[in-house]
Amino acid sequence: MKKSLLFSIYLISIFACSQQRQAEFVIADKESQTNIYVDQDADELVKWAVGDFLDDMETMSEKKFSIEYVDGYDVQKNGIYISTSGLSLSTSLPNDFGKSLENQWEHFTINQDQNSLFIMGSDARGTVYGIFELAKLLGISPWKWWADVAVQPKDRIAINLPEEGITSGPSVQYRGIFLNDEDWGLQPWAARTFEPETGDIGPKTYEKIFQLLLRLKANTIWPAMHPSTKAFFKIPGNKEMAEKYQIFIGTSHAEPMLRNNVDEWDKSKYGEFNYFSNSEQVKAYWQERISETKEVKGLVTLGMRGIHDSGMEGDASTEERVELLETIISDQRKMLVDTYQKPIEEIPQVFTLYKEVLELYDAGMKVPDDVTLMWSDDNYGYIRRLGKAEEQKRKGGSGVYYHLSYWGRPHDYLWLATTQPGLIWYEMTRAYQNGAKKIWIANVGDIKPAEYTTELFLDMAWDINAVTESSVNKHLLDWSTREFGESQAKEIAQVMQEYYRLAVLRKPEYMGWSQTEPTTRTRMGAFVADPKNDEVSRRIAAYTNLSKQVEAIRNGIPENRKDAFFQLVSYPVQAAALMNHKFLYAQLAALEENPDQKEKLSKKVEIAYQNIISLTETYNQKTSDGKWSGMMSMNPRNLPVFAMPTFHLQENEKVNIDPKINSNLPKPLAIQAKDFVNAKNSGDYEWKTVESLGYSDQAVTLFPFDNITFDKDAQPYLEYHFDIKEKGDYDIQIRLIPTHANDFDHEVTLEINGQDSESHAINTRGRSEEWKQNTLQNHAKIVHSVSFSKSGKQVLRVYVNQTGIVLDQIAVTPYGAPAYYEIEK
Repeated sequence: MKKSLLFSIYLISIFACSQQRQAEFVIADKESQTNIYVDQDADELVKWAVGDFLDDMETMSEKKFSIEYVDGYDVQKNGIYISTSGLSLSTSLPNDFGKSLENQWEHFTINQDQNSLFIMGSDARGTVYGIFELAKLLGISPWKWWADVAVQPKDRIAINLPEEGITSGPSVQYRGIFLNDEDWGLQPWAARTFEPETGDIGPKTYEKIFQLLLRLKANTIWPAMHPSTKAFFKIPGNKEMAEKYQIFIGTSHAEPMLRNNVDEWDKSKYGEFNYFSNSEQVKAYWQERISETKEVKGLVTLGMRGIHDSGMEGDASTEERVELLETIISDQRKMLVDTYQKPIEEIPQVFTLYKEVLELYDAGMKVPDDVTLMWSDDNYGYIRRLGKAEEQKRKGGSGVYYHLSYWGRPHDYLWLATTQPGLIWYEMTRAYQNGAKKIWIANVGDIKPAEYTTELFLDMAWDINAVTESSVNKHLLDWSTREFGESQAKEIAQVMQEYYRLAVLRKPEYMGWSQTEPTTRTRMGAFVADPKNDEVSRRIAAYTNLSKQVEAIRNGIPENRKDAFFQLVSYPVQAAALMNHKFLYAQLAALEENPDQKEKLSKKVEIAYQNIISLTETYNQKTSDGKWSGMMSMNPRNLPVFAMPTFHLQENEKVNIDPKINSNLPKPLAIQAKDFVNAKNSGDYEWKTVESLGYSDQAVTLFPFDNITFDKDAQPYLEYHFDIKEKGDYDIQIRLIPTHANDFDHEVTLEINGQDSESHAINTRGRSEEWKQNTLQNHAKIVHSVSFSKSGKQVLRVYVNQTGIVLDQIAVTPYGAPAYYEIEK
């Protein structure tokens, strides 16, 4: 009797669960397709997104869909219902779908009830994001236009939602990109290929950019602003296009009050761009733009720098500059209130703490509490400053301006996008945990070829928990799957992961060992061609292997996605390989004494160079039937690194060899930071690895990331054990990710065998030579000399004084051994 009762209860519970579990929702199959019902009062932006979605559904299903505009939900009509909070359709949905969206910013829900699907947004952009979320779940790429990721036909289009549906909203309020250094790609492509009628980056181009932003759940643009490009507001139709797509317009750190100084400051009309001596003309110039942008969704940059990316003009002390900047911001805010006729707190304002401006802020400059403080990285992906406890309480909050592309010293990286995904994850998560939640802007250069890193950045801005320290690689795998299908996604993700890792040690743009500002000639690199540890040949082989993998994968890519594969995978990977081959073979040729072998190696240098030309021509002329003609330059700014090297052909080229080096000594003992034997945590702070970070691909740091300095006796550490064959003098090298501390006070202490202890400061200031080398090699290093009195097991402890310190690799090297560039993974 008891068993029978229990079995009956079990059946009832199973039935109840099955009733709660949502059934698969079929959008289209061979026999039919669903109906689409849209709120009759829907915003025009929502109508555009619905139309875009239906175009994709028709391509995917090869069936015709229709839209019906309705004023309420009809239980007798099954289909997809789309509405926005507060409109008539939204108030009639079952189960109070969307009730949680009231008064929310850009939120959406996707729910299912019986045989209907409901997409509801808290506002127009939220609804649009919900529509594109459904598209992504069905396998439609946000890059379908910008990278030609064609929509794939399917016999059956269906979705399984979780029982509770999907509810989502942004972690960061303003999320977007900065179009910058557009002179060699985006601008010439727009002017000559895509929008010749404008002859510039005009409304036709910006429309495609704004559509991309919405598909990536972004809402903000800093328009292109180089001398090659007319100011955004001067080109008819640009402003109107931003209004159509409800995109917020901001401007860079050098463009206060929505003006583009490079194009718009007319010295003959206004005089000097100097607030000390010409404030009335400067204010009149700003007033012109503010007066014509009353209706624009704008994020107003405050403050003042030089005409372009330079310090504020005028000879003055730091104290005088601080005082003047405070006056400037006060004047600007009065202008905004008087013109916009709004309380100042309702006008989004940003003060970007970039380069010398950060120094003035740290010197005591006061910024009004409602103004957003925008921190910046050092141009190479390492954030200079994070919000302190008091700054995190500011009403205006804070944000981050982050570089995925850069022009400047010590060297540009405008060609290929190689910022490691784990670094983006770590630095932006660290910024978020220290209060940077108001605005995130990524400098993406020409957009291409930074497609993946841009999407990762914006995915995190939308949902900071979408990627974790242990799912960075999964994000790349999911992206590969969506873009190219499941069959080869794993191989593609592995290729791209290795592509990013190899660039950590030296980006392709840095392989000539030259610098810029001032520009120097290319020369032999520091990778060692030593018989015992042949870094040059190993790196050549690594890139050769990647290129071969890319070719093998390409054969299995669907024909209608081969162009996308070339843009997203083939070109960046193979171009990086060829740039490395060009310089590494040149180095081998320079070292070669046999004339025949030297000639063969020199020929390989020339072949690599010619293949870069050929590969780039394919991108511009053959890919997607010439759609991208002019987009890809193989030599942005014509820096020496992009030319054919000649150092290997010079008879008088000398190879400097340190006479103290003993090449007979064994190569370094390599230890990966993740391979610690013991760890000491401190309170709630614990050591964890971060995927796709550092040359080890699994660098180690303390979690969580809020800034804290540990008491001396509570400092956390990692412990490593290793064996040496012979006693004697050794160098222990610790390689760290070159992160920054607010007060330049990161410190690492090394303890050997419980006795030999020494502390090392690891931060750099300004643009010192040490900082330049750290950014070029993507690591900071500590070299600790020690004398081991006996062979065998040794114990190393590495203590840190703060969070924000990231350990990557360790090398133990006999004193006098060659200075190898690489610690092997």
